[in-house]
Amino acid sequence: MNIGIIVAMGKELELLKPLLEQPSEREVHGTTFHCGHIGGHQVVAMQCGIGKVNAAVGTVTLVDNFPVDAIVNTGVAGGAGNGVCVMDVVAGQRIAYHDVWCGFDSTWGQIQGMPLYFESDPAMLSIAGGIAGVKCGLICSGDRFIDSMADVEAIESKFPGVLAVDMESAAIAQVCHIRHKAFLSVRVISDSPGASHDNSQQYADFWTDAPKHTFEVIKHLLQKLQ
Repeated sequence: MNIGIIVAMGKELELLKPLLEQPSEREVHGTTFHCGHIGGHQVVAMQCGIGKVNAAVGTVTLVDNFPVDAIVNTGVAGGAGNGVCVMDVVAGQRIAYHDVWCGFDSTWGQIQGMPLYFESDPAMLSIAGGIAGVKCGLICSGDRFIDSMADVEAIESKFPGVLAVDMESAAIAQVCHIRHKAFLSVRVISDSPGASHDNSQQYADFWTDAPKHTFEVIKHLLQKLQ
């Protein structure tokens, strides 16, 4: 298979690049795409930038210039409670926007004409869920860094059971839905808002403490994917 892998930040890309075998680079519209192989699959990886617009533009650019069959989004996310801790890995069974409202005739989180929840590819989700330590559940996306329990509780009130929050997964999932590409988001929990600690500092410390093998969940996923 041809697999596209998208991350938001340079720190995430630097953890991902060592996984590529026979690496090469190609530039498209000022964005560098890193090509190679993982687990027998042709892979192209890119850094899209932070936020929903960057994520959507990056995904469209990737899909329009490389013949990918599936997109995997990976990187970090904030924990939303419900049993997840820093360093846990979450695979998005479903993805939703937590900051979208199109009016009184709409459901919170749903863009008109789109599903409320973007469903992950069953085959990739099944493999990811079988990897030790990976938790499967709902990931919510929005253009905010979630840094307080009040923010988490507001999201949970509309999306009970949410495991992780990020700023890109739903936008990438929406493009994949429109372009009929298989999709999976796999996120490492970098911080968890709480009343007794500063999760901004927790997030900063994560990059010092984060083990590189955490990102190798992607390598294991692609090695098992047929």
